[in-house]
Amino acid sequence: MSRFVDTLVGTANAGGRERGVTTGEPNEPVRTTWAEVHEQARGMAGTLVAGGLARHDAVAVLAAEPAVIGPAVQAVWLAGGSVTMLHQPTPRSDLAGWAEDTVRVLNMIGSKLVLLGAPFDQLAPVLDEHNIGYRLIADLAGGTPLASIVEVDEAAPALLQLTSGSTAEPKAVRITHGNLLANITAMADRAELDAERDTMVSWLPMFHDMGMVGFYTTPMLMGIELVKVTPVDFLSAPLLWARLISKYGGTITAAPNFAYALLGRRLSGADEEFDLSTLRIALNGAEPIDEKAVKSFVDAGARFGMPAECVFPAYGMAEGTLAISFARPFIGLRLDYVDAERLEADNRAVPVDPAVATRSFAVLGPPLDGFEASIVSSSGEVLGEREVGEIRVRGDSVTPGYLTVDGPLATQDADGWLLTGDLGYIVDGEIVICGRAKDVIILAGRNIYPTDIERAAAAVEGVRAGNAVAVRLDAGTRRERFAVVVESTKAGDPEAEKALRKDVGARVFEAVNARPVAVVVLKPGTLPKTPSGKLRRAAAGEQVADQIRARADEAP
Repeated sequence: MSRFVDTLVGTANAGGRERGVTTGEPNEPVRTTWAEVHEQARGMAGTLVAGGLARHDAVAVLAAEPAVIGPAVQAVWLAGGSVTMLHQPTPRSDLAGWAEDTVRVLNMIGSKLVLLGAPFDQLAPVLDEHNIGYRLIADLAGGTPLASIVEVDEAAPALLQLTSGSTAEPKAVRITHGNLLANITAMADRAELDAERDTMVSWLPMFHDMGMVGFYTTPMLMGIELVKVTPVDFLSAPLLWARLISKYGGTITAAPNFAYALLGRRLSGADEEFDLSTLRIALNGAEPIDEKAVKSFVDAGARFGMPAECVFPAYGMAEGTLAISFARPFIGLRLDYVDAERLEADNRAVPVDPAVATRSFAVLGPPLDGFEASIVSSSGEVLGEREVGEIRVRGDSVTPGYLTVDGPLATQDADGWLLTGDLGYIVDGEIVICGRAKDVIILAGRNIYPTDIERAAAAVEGVRAGNAVAVRLDAGTRRERFAVVVESTKAGDPEAEKALRKDVGARVFEAVNARPVAVVVLKPGTLPKTPSGKLRRAAAGEQVADQIRARADEAP
């Protein structure tokens, strides 16, 4: 069998007898040892194989509860199949459109089976209507345990990870058994994971790579104690996150910027007691790190004993399985202060005194063991230290390719390098990210990073935190411009909107010395985002372009 599955089974039979996963918080917490999860998975795997599941078959999973998802995913791996976590419909989703998108995804990955769990088992009639084959996860239990693990090699796909926004343009990253073991091993080594003392706490969705690989597969493989709730649990009561860390002595957690900013605000006004002193890793790496969000989190957490050094900057992407670089544990957030003018005009990150710096970036640590990283120009020339270009990586964790609606697509060149699409530079062997290449706004030869614009806009009173996006218009032409889209409760009030647009425009001009062609104010909850909560700049750009064209058509 693959070394990944071999390790999984070995952990279940060793440390997995003492350590496990707690689910069901805050209402009905249930703790299940990893050995018990494995026992459930063997029974489910037996049912799947008896039902015709064959080696290398692709299986899709649609469920919300970690207690249901975990054993089902392991069952597929024990049966020799690959797992695809489907993007979940929301209350605002058009179910007919969602079903059509799902059919496209299933055809793309070659899957004829969806494992359906609560609350999405209610979608069974929709799947029937579209001839989508499924089995209820609840019906898999109680079968004869799989007699022997179905053996696959290291190159067999284990996880077909849908990329952000995949239901619009389906694409899945083909993560192999070898990729998973290599990346988890490298992460465990750099983060100094310790099954005897660490407890991981997470609310991240399991259809996202950080939620699935980082905060379920990793503790299951390593035999680390885990407390797992759902995004809905967190968003319904953000302080639950702090309560769980306090209650279970959590040492490791992770989240994107908006969540740390949100928890920081809630902690600052909290009238209950928490103990956050056990936290040693608060990983931030799903997007460019917002130092203001980090500061609000650290300042608020200090009141509850949380060490500032627990902030753990990281860089990763699904194409690298999950993580590419980690900072060293317990050194906190470090910033590289650079000259913004040289950065924009010369693509060089020239260091300056923090007191006079006009731009700063988080330092994200050296590549994990097994990775190589370098910076290249648009023509493929390898660049030197502090020269900004596209980051490329290669190593045992790099996926061999994508699955697309048009067939397989390789990710690596002839020498094994993957171009990430991220712009950045290297300083003292550590990676620094500036932004996505496709999102950089080019004005009069200047490279303006959208995060600079978004942070300026988000600082305006009335703009919802984490809900400002800068978008390119007429990209690649002499008329290239940019606009800003924000969410606000002031949307719909003409006078309030007018004042907000003026304030946002002024703050953005002050930050980047350029004015947006438009500032669009949307109602809360309407800004385009990926299923994992990231802002969708391209979709927002299309909305703005449509509005600008409509205004032009209406002009006399």
